[in-house]
Amino acid sequence: MIEQDVLDAGLGDADDDDFDAIETPDAELPEGRYLDRELSWLAFNQRVLELAEDPAVPVLERANFLAIFGSNLDEFFMVRVAGLKRRIITGLAVPSNVGRSPADVLTDISEAAHALQVRHAEDWKNQVKPALADAGVEILDWGDLDQDDKDKLYEYFQSQVFPVLMPLAVDPAHPFPYISGLSLNLAIRIRNARTGRQEFARLKVPPMLPRFVQVSRVGERSRYIALEDLIANNLADLFPGMEILDHHAFRLTRNEDMVIEEDETENLIQALEAELMRRRFGPPIRLEITDDMDELTLDLLIKELDITEQEVYRLPGPLDLRGLFDLGRVDRPELRFPPHVPTTATAFQPGDNNERPDVFAAIRKGDVLVHHPYESFATSVQAFLEQAAKDPNVLAIKQTLYRTSGDSPIVQALIDAAEAGKQVLALVEVKARFDEANNIVWARKLEKAGVHVVYGLVGLKTHCKLALVIRQEGGMLRSYCHVGTGNYNPKTSRIYEDFGLFTAEPEVGRDLTRLFNELSGYAIEKKFKRLLVAPLHLRKGLVRLIDRERRNAQAGKPAGIRIKVNSMVDEQIIDALYRASQAGVPVEVWVRGICSLMPGVPGVSENITVRSILGRYLEHSRIFAFANAGTSIAYIGSADMMHRNLDRRVEALVRISDPAQITELNDLFTFAMRDDTSSWWLGSDGVWTRHYQDADGKPLADIQDTIMLQVQRRRRPRAVR
Repeated sequence: MIEQDVLDAGLGDADDDDFDAIETPDAELPEGRYLDRELSWLAFNQRVLELAEDPAVPVLERANFLAIFGSNLDEFFMVRVAGLKRRIITGLAVPSNVGRSPADVLTDISEAAHALQVRHAEDWKNQVKPALADAGVEILDWGDLDQDDKDKLYEYFQSQVFPVLMPLAVDPAHPFPYISGLSLNLAIRIRNARTGRQEFARLKVPPMLPRFVQVSRVGERSRYIALEDLIANNLADLFPGMEILDHHAFRLTRNEDMVIEEDETENLIQALEAELMRRRFGPPIRLEITDDMDELTLDLLIKELDITEQEVYRLPGPLDLRGLFDLGRVDRPELRFPPHVPTTATAFQPGDNNERPDVFAAIRKGDVLVHHPYESFATSVQAFLEQAAKDPNVLAIKQTLYRTSGDSPIVQALIDAAEAGKQVLALVEVKARFDEANNIVWARKLEKAGVHVVYGLVGLKTHCKLALVIRQEGGMLRSYCHVGTGNYNPKTSRIYEDFGLFTAEPEVGRDLTRLFNELSGYAIEKKFKRLLVAPLHLRKGLVRLIDRERRNAQAGKPAGIRIKVNSMVDEQIIDALYRASQAGVPVEVWVRGICSLMPGVPGVSENITVRSILGRYLEHSRIFAFANAGTSIAYIGSADMMHRNLDRRVEALVRISDPAQITELNDLFTFAMRDDTSSWWLGSDGVWTRHYQDADGKPLADIQDTIMLQVQRRRRPRAVR
């Protein structure tokens, strides 16, 4: 039997004194028990790189993983490195989670990031580019082309590229130009034929043009050249009468982390718009150059950009391999992962007459747990909101929106509902990093349609994934709820692995009603029955659940903890897991990204196992399961185990009540943690080791491929005639 005081809590109606009363074990935890979070993040991106290096992965997907690596690293510099530098400059920096000084952390990051970026560039040059050529997709250099090819490309250059180029001179009359963050540029040295004087010019590679220009295509074989290579070999047209002495590519990364002092501004939208403008002019934090750049050009860039030698990354290959995303237009499906079409969850499948299913009727029959992208977002979450918008018996819709697309059918459903006269509340998180501008645009679109748009609580990001529909049925009101682990974004739902729970249980409906009232009004709610809510009680609630497993183990009762998250950083949660391990509790952690927990340390964490899985889909769901003395309980939701999620965000986990669904989550976990499942294993030294082949060299089981097959076999039982 599940103890009621654990269910009531946010673990909500438990007082703080109850949490403080948790018994602290006598066993001491040693110093140095955490792994460095920044280096752990870089280790995660190294795992992405290892997928690009795997010849068993389809070659266009390998190129895609190289692009993902580059995009990830850009964000790491723009946010983590930039934030650390800003705190050092302002004197606010504190030692890292492993006690390293901020300056030492920057040195550690620089050393690891330099090695990874060189490896990244060499992987492209020595592995992926040749493999693409073998498959009939050639990325050529200008010197590889014959004259006919060059003539055709010159015509393209003149008609499509030359008109949008903007060379900027640097001389006494022209100061050094502003270099935008993440732009790809050419640094050009020229000699004035009339005066004999050497000059410098900067040329930005236009980001709106295809990064790879097609040279030719014959059957399945296609040939391309990089846009910057095409431009660099036609510079004479840009500088007539000048002698081109040298040219080199370079790329700058700027501080794009945002700081909004909400308590000092009355208008969050205006403050965000001002901060977005400031972001464009953030200080430089990384300069990437090709390894053939001469010292004269480099010295000029270092001086003008006010950047240090440590922040210069000299790379043996083309810059900005995010451009490999452009190869997505190559029509060679056999060079990609086999296509997967999501199936409709069994509960939402059409009946015998193939009639459109009634989503509300399906939810009334029992809770529905949907697993994306294996099960369709369109026929579950989207259908839920679209039916709510059209249903005359629906009176109100309330929803949180953290990231979505501007053309999203989710946004359109809310607009349709408001225009149909329903009460619609959209809690829009306009501070969702790097989506701020998009969110402002469609938040205003919602407001114009009559949707009540609110922007959450001061000082907190609203990260929880919640939707609540109020429907009139038989003279009474019934609540239909969705609590998810992922964003209401139909585009990312096709590549992000997430869970979502649909339920009409009154307890959850009351919890969501109270939480939305807190987010949109002035209510301070402490009583939740099926939810764990941050920042008030989620961490304390999880610590309490973990601690109960420790006490169960000491009492000889069944005990076990399973946690699946994107990041495991919070020291209080980690220490609670260490203490559970010391008591003999088997702890399994499935983490995609950062993990500061150190498994396998004798006397501390020898009962803790940590695995990571990366593949065609981005593992994004959060699951928390506990053996609970033999009556297993489980939660899903939006929270990672990070300070920001537990202290500075509104997060929500919902307890799963259907035993079959709890079993489904545990079965998934069992599969992920098996030795014969392809995954990365974390050692006590912080090193991740990939396990993907058995002793005979045969590939281990791929959990994502297996789930795809399992879900495709699910069908609603047909009625017996």
